Amino acid sequence: MAYRIGLDISGGDRAPDEIIKGAILARKELGYDVVLVGVKQEIQDALTKQGAALSNFEIVHAPEKIEMAESPAASCRKKKNSSIVIGAKLLKEKKIDAFVSCGNTGAVVCASTLALRLIEGVERPGIGLMMPNPSGISLVVDVGANIDPKPIHLFQYGIMASVYYNLVLDKENPTVGLLNIGEEASKGNDFTKSVHKSFTASSLNFTGNLEAKDLFSGKCDCVVCDGFAGNIALKVSESCATFVAKFLLETMKSDFFGIIGLLLAKRSLKKFKKMIDYAEYGGAPLLGVDGVVIIGHGRSNARAVKNAIKVAGEELKRDLIAKIKVKVNEVCQNQDIKQILNV
Repeated sequence: MAYRIGLDISGGDRAPDEIIKGAILARKELGYDVVLVGVKQEIQDALTKQGAALSNFEIVHAPEKIEMAESPAASCRKKKNSSIVIGAKLLKEKKIDAFVSCGNTGAVVCASTLALRLIEGVERPGIGLMMPNPSGISLVVDVGANIDPKPIHLFQYGIMASVYYNLVLDKENPTVGLLNIGEEASKGNDFTKSVHKSFTASSLNFTGNLEAKDLFSGKCDCVVCDGFAGNIALKVSESCATFVAKFLLETMKSDFFGIIGLLLAKRSLKKFKKMIDYAEYGGAPLLGVDGVVIIGHGRSNARAVKNAIKVAGEELKRDLIAKIKVKVNEVCQNQDIKQILNV
C-alpha cells in the first residue's frame, strides 16, 4: 500500500534542503507518497536544486514557520498557517496517513494533541525513543512530552510502549521497567512507588525498577520514566556518545601505535558509529495521540528523515493505533490498578 506521509519541510536545523533530500530518498527507497508541507516556493526551489521532478510530490503551502525557541502553545495558537499546525490538521482530516516533523518538539506535541485528540483512556501523550543496547534496541518513554506527570500517565506509557515494541520491533511480551534510583521496590518517592505498584498488579511483563546505569544494558525492552528525567537522560547520552567517540579518536591519533590500531579497527569503529547514530533510528513516535506522528531530531540529515518516514510506515502497516486502543482499554479495567492510581 502506498501510504501518504506528510513531512514538515520547515522544521529542523537543516531545513529545507536536508528534509527534501530525505523525502526524495523515502519516495525512492520506500515507495511512499510524501506530501511536503511548508513554504511552497522554498520547496520548489529545493526540489529543483536536487534535480527532482516537482510532479513527483504534492506540496501543501504553509507560509508560517514555528522556530525552535518559540513557545509551543503560543506559537500553535498564533501561527495557524505554520507547517506543524497544518500538518497535524491534514492528518486529522485524513488527507495524509501520518505526519513527520523535525521541528519544535513541544509545538508538534501541542498541535497533534489539539488536532487529533488523545486515544480514549490515555490522559497524556509521551515521546518514545529507541536507544541501542548490546542485544538490540530499548524503547524509552517519555523523553520530553510530559515533564510533570501523574502515576497513571507513566502506567499508560508502559502499556503503549509494550504494544509498540511488540508490533514495530517484533518481540512478543516485551519486558517493561521503571527508571528509578534503585532496583528495590521500596526505592524512590511516593510517585514512583505508586507507578511500581500499578505495574506489578498489571498483566504487563514488568521486571521492576531499573537504574540509570542499566539504560543501555539491554536489561529491559521498554523503559518508562517522566519526561523531565527522560529528556535529561537523552541529552546526557548524546553528549557522552559524542565525547567518547571524539576522545577515543584523538587518543588513538596521538602516537604511532595508536594510528596503526586505528587503521586496523576502522571497520569496527564504523559499526560502532552506525550503532549510536540517531539517524539510524529515524524518529520518535508520539504515543497517545489518535494518529501516527513521528518526531525527528532537530539535527536530522536526509538519512534520518528517510528513516523517520520509514518508522511512520511501520506503525501504519501494523495498525498500531488500533492495537494501543484495545490494550489500554483491556489493562486499565483492572480494579486493583484503578484503586492504586485512584481512578
